[in-house]
Order: sequence, then structure tokens, then C-alpha cells
Amino acid sequence: MKLREQRAKLVEQQRQIVKAADDESRGMTVDELTKFDAINDDIDALKATIDRAEAVEAEERANVQIAEPMETRTPSTVSVPVHTETRIGVGSDEYREAFDGYLRSGALERRALEVGTNSEGGYLVPDSWSNQLVQARNAENVMRQLATVVTTTSGTFNVPTVSSHGTASWTAEEAAHTESDEAFGVVQFSAYKASTLVKVSDELLNDNAYDLEGYLAQEFGRRIGVLEEAAFVDGDASSKPKGTIYDATVAVTAAGAAAVTALELVSLYHSLGRQYRDRASWIMHDNTVQLVRKLVDGDSQFLWQPGLQAGAPDRLLGRPVYTSDGCPVPTTAKKSIVFGDIGSAYWIADRAGISVQRLSELYAANGQRGFIASARTDGANVLTDAVKVLQQA
Repeated sequence: MKLREQRAKLVEQQRQIVKAADDESRGMTVDELTKFDAINDDIDALKATIDRAEAVEAEERANVQIAEPMETRTPSTVSVPVHTETRIGVGSDEYREAFDGYLRSGALERRALEVGTNSEGGYLVPDSWSNQLVQARNAENVMRQLATVVTTTSGTFNVPTVSSHGTASWTAEEAAHTESDEAFGVVQFSAYKASTLVKVSDELLNDNAYDLEGYLAQEFGRRIGVLEEAAFVDGDASSKPKGTIYDATVAVTAAGAAAVTALELVSLYHSLGRQYRDRASWIMHDNTVQLVRKLVDGDSQFLWQPGLQAGAPDRLLGRPVYTSDGCPVPTTAKKSIVFGDIGSAYWIADRAGISVQRLSELYAANGQRGFIASARTDGANVLTDAVKVLQQA
């Protein structure tokens, strides 16, 4: 992609500015710093444009797959019998149509909707737009892209863990074997409720051309995704999930209260066990990203490397970097950088189903109807060895 090439050229311009100062064994001048920061702004703007363009392309591909008839996707040289799947429950056409009527007019076809009745009010969303909601939720939530996600049907869910491993030893012939037991534990997941309310005007509800389902799915997914990410990264377990930072080991304490050095990042990298590094990722706030992008090694080469392929994340010390607003900014005593194999370390346990409730009367005087979406989930580290953090001084 040309935009990625432009971004790489800007990074090279920054590299030359740093190299010029380094070759003369001096710090950057005011003019150089101004130019460096201006290029930073251009790089950030290009990154935002690239992300939007790739999101649109992904959505277009998904829509084509949904809208295109199966027979048109089958090569003409192959004869494939058409199989019609009978959908039941919340995946049935009857449920989808009844749910749409409930959203637009409040009409209740109880017989059709009862399969999706939620115990706390409202109805489970149909499969036809649940995928849209989930995609929007995941797009806003870095942790859902990296962690292990499971779905449960009960309010609590237990995951057995190994808190420490036994060891092997050399044993002389006919000598007694040395005992070395595993130490086991358990992580219990609850079900915290995330909810949000959206108001829609009566005019839009009565306009059948208006994509009500698509709008609600995107907006619900965006809001819940942002809320969840903040908790999954740095949640304090108070009426919300534990963040991956919550009980992760502080492997490096930075010398500065609002800065990090190249050596500290290298130390954090090597603090993680070798078995986890090949799958590890960095997670940090955008403010931290700006600091890290200025760091160079002894050859004046940036530690930060921009992703050059479509969909490829930027990399730091060879591992992908993900930006999260849920990660603390680098200030006094904050755990500002996460490095770990998040897929092994962190589990997200979703309670099955996302429900929507229509508020027909509360906002009627303003010509609006309210819609509440709620999802129940929890998250926690199940393997603390697989994630390490850097803490500011």
C-alpha cells in the first residue's frame, strides 16, 4: 500500500535527524526537535488513514461474502449441490423478523421472541446482526484480538491453573526417585455486566430504508468494546474484570517517572520466558508510543519499526505493538508498558448472548425511543508467568 510506503519514508527522515545528532555526539537542536515532532504528527495521521482504509476494505469483503449468493461463489467448473440450512432459535428468520419489529415499533410476537427472552429484560440479539456487533466490539478492543475468549452459559466459570511446575533430576541406578510435585490453583470467572443506552428518533425508526440494525450493532459494539478494553487491560476487579496488568509481575522499574529508555525495554523483553517471546506482544498507551518511537540503538537505528504490509502492526524489538487507551500513561508509579503472550496469559469469559431492551415510553415526549444493550463478561490472567510489565519510577 502506497500509504504505508509514505509512512516508512517519514520514519526514515526521522532516523536521519537522529543519526545527524548522534554522529556529532550531541542532542537534537530545537529546529531538529520541531521537525522530528512534525514528522511524528504526519506519521500518526497516515496511520489513522491506513487503519480506516483497511477497516473499510475488511467490511466490504465481509459484506460481499454475506450478500453474494453461494452459487456465484462456486467455480463454474464444479457442480456443488445447494444445501439449505434450517435455522432455529435466535438464528431463525422468524426470530429475526420478530426482533426487527420489536426494535422499530415495540410490537411483540411473543411466540417467536420467547426463545431469546433474557432473564433481566429484553431479548437476545439474532444471529443475523450479532456478527456485526461482535466485529465492532472486537475492532475497538485490542484485548479481544489477542486474548483467549471462551463462552459460558453459567454465571461462574473456573479455570484450573498450574502455579508452579515440578522438575526432573538425574537419578543414579537403583536410587530413589526425587519427588517434585506440581502446584495447582484455580481462577474463578464471574459475569460483570457492561451496558449502554442509545436513543433513536421516531422518524428513523419509521424509515424502513434506514439500517437500524446496522447502526445499533456498530454503536453498541463500539461502546462496549471501549469499556471492556479499559477493564481487560487495567481493570481493578471492582465491579469489573481484572486487567492483565492487575497481577502481572513488575519486571522492570524505569529510572524516570515519565520516560523509558532503550535498555529498559530490552530488559523487559528478556524478563519474559523464552517459551513466550515468540508469541508475545507489546501493549502501551499512545503517549508511551510517542516516547518509544524516538528511541534508537547504538547504531542510530530506531527500535520501533513500522508495519509495511496491509494489516501488519508496528513492531518493537521484533514483536508487534498494540496501542490501547486502557493502558496507563507514563506517569509516577504507573505500570505503563505490557509485554507478554496475551493469548496464553489472559482469558476472557463471555456469558452467552448479548441482549437488547427497548424503552418505548421514557423518551417518547422527545420523539425518541431508547435501546439498552447489555453483555456479561469477565477477564483475568490464568498464566501470570506469560506477561510482564514495566513500572515508572
